Amino acid sequence: MNEFEKDPQSKNLDVADSIKGFTFSFLFFVIIFAIGVTISVMH
Repeated sequence: MNEFEKDPQSKNLDVADSIKGFTFSFLFFVIIFAIGVTISVMH
């Protein structure tokens, strides 16, 4: 018997994890964009 089959991961958090991943990716993009804008303004 596979020991991973006894305690499978819950599948009900996939949407929440997707939202978290999208949010972090979006925030990362916003931070990079803000840094670029700041550098452009300062020059």
